[in-house]
Amino acid sequence: MNLRYLFFAGSVLLLLFFSCRKDPIINPNAKLEFSSDTVLFDTIFTTIGSTTKNFRVYNKNNQPLTIDKIQLAGSNGSTFRLNINGHQVNAMDKVEIPANDSIYIFVAVTLNPGNVNNPLVVQDSVVFLTNGNTQDVKVIAFGQDVHLINGEILKTQKWVNDKPYLVYNSMLVDKGQTLTIDPGSRIYFHKRSSLLVLGTLLVNGTLEEPVSFLGDRLEHLYDEFPGQWGGWKENEDGSVYLYGGLHFANGSKDNVIKYAIIKNAMKGIQVDTLASLSKPTLTISDTHIENMSVAGIYAQSSTIVASNCVIANCGSWCVALTLGGSYEFYHCTLSNNFGVGNRTEPTLMLNNFFIYNGTAYVYNLYNALFANCIITGSRQIEIEFINTLNKVPVPGQFNYVFDHCLVTVDTMNTSDATKWINVVKNVNPRFDSLTYTHRDYSLDTLSPAQNQGNLFFAKFFPLDIKGNNRLSDTGPDIGAFERMEK
Repeated sequence: MNLRYLFFAGSVLLLLFFSCRKDPIINPNAKLEFSSDTVLFDTIFTTIGSTTKNFRVYNKNNQPLTIDKIQLAGSNGSTFRLNINGHQVNAMDKVEIPANDSIYIFVAVTLNPGNVNNPLVVQDSVVFLTNGNTQDVKVIAFGQDVHLINGEILKTQKWVNDKPYLVYNSMLVDKGQTLTIDPGSRIYFHKRSSLLVLGTLLVNGTLEEPVSFLGDRLEHLYDEFPGQWGGWKENEDGSVYLYGGLHFANGSKDNVIKYAIIKNAMKGIQVDTLASLSKPTLTISDTHIENMSVAGIYAQSSTIVASNCVIANCGSWCVALTLGGSYEFYHCTLSNNFGVGNRTEPTLMLNNFFIYNGTAYVYNLYNALFANCIITGSRQIEIEFINTLNKVPVPGQFNYVFDHCLVTVDTMNTSDATKWINVVKNVNPRFDSLTYTHRDYSLDTLSPAQNQGNLFFAKFFPLDIKGNNRLSDTGPDIGAFERMEK
């Protein structure tokens, strides 16, 4: 009897408890808060997509809050894609956020080709319906239609300046074929993509309309960020072989690059072929090569003639001329003040051998002429010669000349007047600006490089990289820029 009474009494108490308990009252005016009212994608390319961005949705109330519906306003026709609290869906019902908690919404976008040459603006919004309240977060993407080159092998053709070219999964100019690129063309490369050349590349930029080779990340954060593009392959031994962003493979010949901008790759240019000693494999002029994670120009047993070029800010070398070859650099500015990580290599390196399995393989450096060039940087010695084993020179030729150059060499022996001709040593060239966001390698009014060039070479290159006449004053300046007093 007592047990029944206790059971009955307990049941009555529980009944009274639950009958008195009320669900939390949610204020019908309770609203969500957001980490941002707009998700903005800087310029991206059609067909490839964008980076994923996110925002947070906050419930700053003291009770849980149920979102009746989250959806893209554009529904299934939207170019945007959502991940709602870990679910890959563009709409979701009954999403609860605990009291004083939050969830993440991830947004991505792919723009479809519109066959238009002007930038595209695509807009949508993520809509939230809560307790009869409607709120939204705008999503906006700026994009542009492109010529998509996806892992293609090209025959002879011309690229015109109508809309950008996007190289995805690299590309190859086939043997015996020629790719010609018109002035003003813009070529963008997706991560791990290069332009490989077995045939011939002709880049016909002009001072007014240079040809640009850049990574496809157009957010301002990536304007000066190295290593964004360039292919590589993994070898069987686990090592990695890096291709040049523009890579001239064995057999390529008669390549010409005029007025180009090459930025933010792993290696800017690599030349792997000695097609002829009398005719350069690559002739390059009036070109900026900057912000490479490894090297600006990396050459192996090749022939290059460069003039009026700026090659700057690379993780290792600005210019590495290896395994011999023949090279001529006129009125070039090589400057390495790389600002990402520690740099241990010099601005310029010359080499004529390599060692494999204990055996030295020697090549001839027939010629390495630097005339009216600046070779400088943040290290005390910015020129290195690698032509000795155990302090004994290897038997191959190792011919070089620095004629009327400004060089940073510290205590390097430059007493041989046949190799070091009227050089200006170990002084600040006094560039106009070397800030991280604004690098200008023109000379200021006090630069020791002014009027110190060799007139003989300047007559072959009378205009500097900006079109200024270097023969118009008392003497040509060293480097790619002629100082023009106002």
